[in-house]
Amino acid sequence: MPSFQQQFRQAWQKLLPQFLPEHWSVEQHERCLEKLLHAYQEPQRAYHQLQHIVECLALFEIVQNQIEDALAVQLAIFFHDVVYQPRSASNEQESAMLMRQQLAGALPETQLDKIANWILATQQHAVASESDLAYLLDIDLAILGSSPQRFAEYQQQIRQEYVWVDELIYQEKRHAVLRQFYLAQPLYQTRYFQQHYEQQAKANLKQALA
Repeated sequence: MPSFQQQFRQAWQKLLPQFLPEHWSVEQHERCLEKLLHAYQEPQRAYHQLQHIVECLALFEIVQNQIEDALAVQLAIFFHDVVYQPRSASNEQESAMLMRQQLAGALPETQLDKIANWILATQQHAVASESDLAYLLDIDLAILGSSPQRFAEYQQQIRQEYVWVDELIYQEKRHAVLRQFYLAQPLYQTRYFQQHYEQQAKANLKQALA
Protein backbone atom coordinates (compact mmCIF):
# COMPACT_ATOMS: atom_id res chain seq x y z
CA MET A 1 0.00 0.00 0.00
CA PRO A 2 1.37 3.46 -0.85
CA SER A 3 2.67 5.53 2.07
CA PHE A 4 0.65 8.47 3.38
CA GLN A 5 3.12 10.79 1.63
CA GLN A 6 2.62 8.99 -1.70
CA GLN A 7 -1.18 9.07 -1.33
CA PHE A 8 -1.06 12.77 -0.40
CA ARG A 9 1.15 13.53 -3.39
CA GLN A 10 -1.06 11.59 -5.82
CA ALA A 11 -4.23 13.30 -4.59
CA TRP A 12 -2.64 16.75 -4.97
CA GLN A 13 -1.35 16.02 -8.46
CA LYS A 14 -4.86 14.97 -9.56
CA LEU A 15 -6.05 18.52 -8.86
CA LEU A 16 -3.75 20.18 -11.42
CA PRO A 17 -6.12 19.95 -14.45
CA GLN A 18 -8.82 21.79 -12.45
CA PHE A 19 -6.68 24.96 -12.29
CA LEU A 20 -6.56 27.37 -15.23
CA PRO A 21 -3.12 26.87 -16.86
CA GLU A 22 -2.70 30.58 -17.58
CA HIS A 23 -2.92 31.31 -13.82
CA TRP A 24 -1.35 28.20 -12.31
CA SER A 25 1.69 26.38 -13.67
CA VAL A 26 2.95 22.85 -13.08
CA GLU A 27 5.90 24.41 -11.24
CA GLN A 28 3.59 26.34 -8.90
CA HIS A 29 1.60 23.19 -8.25
CA GLU A 30 4.78 21.29 -7.32
CA ARG A 31 6.10 24.10 -5.11
CA CYS A 32 2.78 24.25 -3.26
CA LEU A 33 2.84 20.47 -2.80
CA GLU A 34 6.33 20.60 -1.28
CA LYS A 35 5.22 23.34 1.12
CA LEU A 36 2.21 21.26 2.20
CA LEU A 37 4.30 18.12 2.63
CA HIS A 38 6.86 19.99 4.73
CA ALA A 39 4.14 21.49 6.93
CA TYR A 40 2.30 18.22 7.60
CA GLN A 41 5.54 16.49 8.61
CA GLU A 42 6.55 18.99 11.29
CA PRO A 43 7.70 17.37 14.57
CA GLN A 44 4.94 18.81 16.80
CA ARG A 45 2.30 16.85 14.88
CA ALA A 46 1.10 13.37 15.82
CA TYR A 47 -2.53 13.48 14.65
CA HIS A 48 -2.69 16.63 12.50
CA GLN A 49 -0.33 15.20 9.89
CA LEU A 50 -0.39 13.43 6.52
CA GLN A 51 -2.44 10.47 7.79
CA HIS A 52 -5.34 12.74 8.80
CA ILE A 53 -5.39 14.53 5.44
CA VAL A 54 -5.19 11.25 3.48
CA GLU A 55 -8.06 9.82 5.55
CA CYS A 56 -10.14 12.95 4.87
CA LEU A 57 -9.42 12.75 1.13
CA ALA A 58 -10.47 9.08 1.06
CA LEU A 59 -13.80 10.06 2.62
CA PHE A 60 -14.19 12.88 0.10
CA GLU A 61 -13.89 10.28 -2.68
CA ILE A 62 -16.82 8.37 -1.18
CA VAL A 63 -19.18 11.37 -0.91
CA GLN A 64 -17.95 13.47 -3.87
CA ASN A 65 -21.15 12.86 -5.85
CA GLN A 66 -23.00 14.81 -3.14
CA ILE A 67 -20.63 17.79 -3.37
CA GLU A 68 -21.11 20.81 -5.65
CA ASP A 69 -17.67 22.45 -5.56
CA ALA A 70 -15.34 19.46 -5.41
CA LEU A 71 -12.17 21.48 -5.95
CA ALA A 72 -12.98 23.87 -3.09
CA VAL A 73 -13.73 21.03 -0.67
CA GLN A 74 -10.51 19.23 -1.59
CA LEU A 75 -8.44 22.39 -1.21
CA ALA A 76 -10.07 23.05 2.16
CA ILE A 77 -9.06 19.53 3.22
CA PHE A 78 -5.48 20.04 2.04
CA PHE A 79 -5.08 23.40 3.79
CA HIS A 80 -7.31 23.22 6.89
CA ASP A 81 -4.50 22.10 9.23
CA VAL A 82 -1.49 23.35 7.25
CA VAL A 83 -0.58 25.60 10.19
CA TYR A 84 -0.74 23.65 13.43
CA GLN A 85 0.84 24.60 16.75
CA PRO A 86 -0.82 22.88 19.75
CA ARG A 87 -0.25 25.96 21.93
CA SER A 88 -1.87 28.34 19.43
CA ALA A 89 -5.50 29.47 19.18
CA SER A 90 -5.08 30.91 15.68
CA ASN A 91 -4.19 27.80 13.64
CA GLU A 92 -7.29 28.01 11.44
CA GLN A 93 -6.85 31.73 10.77
CA GLU A 94 -3.21 31.22 9.81
CA SER A 95 -4.07 28.17 7.69
CA ALA A 96 -6.69 30.19 5.79
CA MET A 97 -4.16 33.00 5.29
CA LEU A 98 -1.51 30.59 4.01
CA MET A 99 -4.02 29.07 1.59
CA ARG A 100 -4.76 32.56 0.21
CA GLN A 101 -1.03 33.29 -0.20
CA GLN A 102 -0.34 30.00 -1.96
CA LEU A 103 -3.34 30.10 -4.31
CA ALA A 104 -3.45 33.86 -4.99
CA GLY A 105 -4.49 34.38 -8.60
CA ALA A 106 -4.97 30.66 -9.23
CA LEU A 107 -8.72 30.73 -8.49
CA PRO A 108 -11.45 33.39 -8.52
CA GLU A 109 -11.42 35.56 -5.37
CA THR A 110 -14.94 34.41 -4.48
CA GLN A 111 -13.76 30.79 -4.44
CA LEU A 112 -10.74 31.65 -2.28
CA ASP A 113 -13.07 33.50 0.11
CA LYS A 114 -15.27 30.43 0.36
CA ILE A 115 -12.37 28.06 1.02
CA ALA A 116 -10.95 30.43 3.65
CA ASN A 117 -14.31 30.64 5.42
CA TRP A 118 -14.62 26.85 5.38
CA ILE A 119 -11.15 26.47 6.92
CA LEU A 120 -12.18 28.89 9.68
CA ALA A 121 -15.34 26.85 10.24
CA THR A 122 -13.29 23.76 11.16
CA GLN A 123 -12.39 25.51 14.42
CA GLN A 124 -15.91 25.54 15.92
CA HIS A 125 -17.75 22.89 13.88
CA ALA A 126 -21.00 24.86 14.14
CA VAL A 127 -24.06 23.85 12.12
CA ALA A 128 -23.33 24.72 8.49
CA SER A 129 -25.66 26.65 6.20
CA GLU A 130 -24.00 25.17 3.09
CA SER A 131 -24.17 21.51 2.10
CA ASP A 132 -20.54 21.38 0.96
CA LEU A 133 -19.35 22.80 4.28
CA ALA A 134 -21.48 20.28 6.18
CA TYR A 135 -19.69 17.48 4.32
CA LEU A 136 -16.30 19.05 5.00
CA LEU A 137 -17.00 19.31 8.73
CA ASP A 138 -18.30 15.73 8.88
CA ILE A 139 -15.23 14.49 7.01
CA ASP A 140 -13.00 16.29 9.53
CA LEU A 141 -14.83 14.65 12.46
CA ALA A 142 -15.14 11.19 10.89
CA ILE A 143 -12.21 10.02 13.03
CA LEU A 144 -14.64 9.94 15.98
CA GLY A 145 -16.62 7.23 14.18
CA SER A 146 -13.64 5.18 13.06
CA SER A 147 -12.89 1.65 14.23
CA PRO A 148 -12.15 1.27 17.96
CA GLN A 149 -8.52 0.56 17.07
CA ARG A 150 -8.13 3.72 14.96
CA PHE A 151 -9.99 5.77 17.57
CA ALA A 152 -7.60 4.55 20.28
CA GLU A 153 -4.65 5.48 18.06
CA TYR A 154 -6.21 8.92 17.50
CA GLN A 155 -6.58 9.41 21.25
CA GLN A 156 -2.91 8.58 21.73
CA GLN A 157 -1.91 10.92 18.90
CA ILE A 158 -3.82 13.84 20.42
CA ARG A 159 -2.23 13.17 23.84
CA GLN A 160 1.18 13.19 22.17
CA GLU A 161 0.49 16.63 20.69
CA TYR A 162 -0.30 17.90 24.19
CA VAL A 163 2.51 16.03 25.93
CA TRP A 164 3.51 19.26 27.70
CA VAL A 165 0.14 19.48 29.52
CA ASP A 166 -0.14 17.99 33.03
CA GLU A 167 -2.01 14.66 32.96
CA LEU A 168 -4.86 15.71 35.28
CA ILE A 169 -5.42 18.98 33.45
CA TYR A 170 -5.26 17.21 30.10
CA GLN A 171 -7.82 14.58 31.14
CA GLU A 172 -10.19 17.27 32.41
CA LYS A 173 -9.94 19.36 29.23
CA ARG A 174 -10.08 16.37 26.91
CA HIS A 175 -13.09 14.95 28.75
CA ALA A 176 -14.92 18.26 28.23
CA VAL A 177 -14.21 18.21 24.47
CA LEU A 178 -15.28 14.60 24.02
CA ARG A 179 -18.39 15.11 26.16
CA GLN A 180 -19.46 18.01 23.94
CA PHE A 181 -19.21 15.74 20.90
CA TYR A 182 -21.02 12.92 22.72
CA LEU A 183 -23.95 15.16 23.68
CA ALA A 184 -24.37 16.60 20.16
CA GLN A 185 -27.65 15.38 18.66
CA PRO A 186 -26.84 14.50 15.99
CA LEU A 187 -23.05 14.66 15.94
CA TYR A 188 -22.86 14.62 12.14
CA GLN A 189 -24.66 17.05 9.85
CA THR A 190 -25.10 14.98 6.68
CA ARG A 191 -27.20 11.91 6.13
CA TYR A 192 -24.27 9.80 4.93
CA PHE A 193 -22.21 10.36 8.06
CA GLN A 194 -25.22 10.02 10.33
CA GLN A 195 -25.98 6.64 8.78
CA HIS A 196 -22.40 5.33 8.62
CA TYR A 197 -20.51 7.02 11.49
CA GLU A 198 -22.91 8.33 14.16
CA GLN A 199 -23.48 5.07 16.03
CA GLN A 200 -19.79 4.10 16.13
CA ALA A 201 -18.77 7.63 17.11
CA LYS A 202 -21.14 7.65 20.09
CA ALA A 203 -19.88 4.19 21.13
CA ASN A 204 -16.24 5.34 20.91
CA LEU A 205 -16.98 8.54 22.83
CA LYS A 206 -18.95 6.72 25.52
CA GLN A 207 -16.02 4.33 26.01
CA ALA A 208 -13.56 7.22 26.20
CA LEU A 209 -15.69 9.04 28.77
CA ALA A 210 -16.24 5.97 30.98
